[in-house]
Amino acid sequence: MKTVDLNSDLGESFGPWVMGHDAEMIELATSVNIACGYHAGDADVMRKTVELAKARGVSIGAHPGYRDLHGFGRRPMPGLSSSEIENLIAYQIGALQAIATAAGHKVTHVKAHGAISNVACEDDMTAQAIADGIKAVDPNLIFVVLANSKLVKAGERANLPMAHEAFADRAYEDDGNLVSRRKPGAVLHDPKLIAERVVRMVQDGAIVSVTGKVVKSRIDTICIHGDNPEAVGIARGVRQALKDARIEVAPFKRAA
Repeated sequence: MKTVDLNSDLGESFGPWVMGHDAEMIELATSVNIACGYHAGDADVMRKTVELAKARGVSIGAHPGYRDLHGFGRRPMPGLSSSEIENLIAYQIGALQAIATAAGHKVTHVKAHGAISNVACEDDMTAQAIADGIKAVDPNLIFVVLANSKLVKAGERANLPMAHEAFADRAYEDDGNLVSRRKPGAVLHDPKLIAERVVRMVQDGAIVSVTGKVVKSRIDTICIHGDNPEAVGIARGVRQALKDARIEVAPFKRAA
């Protein structure tokens, strides 16, 4: 039987401002990636999200991004050095580790957010700095990487355990990278079509680009964005479709 993890990016509220459907998504995901205060989230939101995940038995990971609250971490920040990127990654992992320890839970993985992830998928220096920042904190943390991207090579060079990720609700370019959110059709919204797409991805070990190109991919985890307005309906549909296809939904294993 095939197995796949379902992950979601959560903890992205800030103070009294609420984003996403954290409580509902934690009921449907098997791992969650929690914002660490740079692109979104704060200490109280982090603690609440960790506690929700702990109560549900869901794995938690750090979701570090650029220091860009106004832009939600989706604006590139050129000019940062390798050491600056390593430090911002380490800082954010450490913040979540502290909150998780206080709540009696444990951080198991790291997944870069937004623009820093998109840049790293095509830029060796950024990818390696992220991997090196993770390794410096804890070489046993699982590095969640976009399948077929430069993040994979960086993770291999750092000898980190990795989980290769595909996106349920995002369109792909022919090179296997995500379509920019600035382009129309970059984010998908139809729960039925998304569920069918995810089943095909897992069964075929491949993603299909916007032009129809089939890109073979190792897929350990599928991301459903928690800030998508249709997130809960999409997650329910994906879980049911995977069950119907006899694909087990379970957390990714600690394996390179």
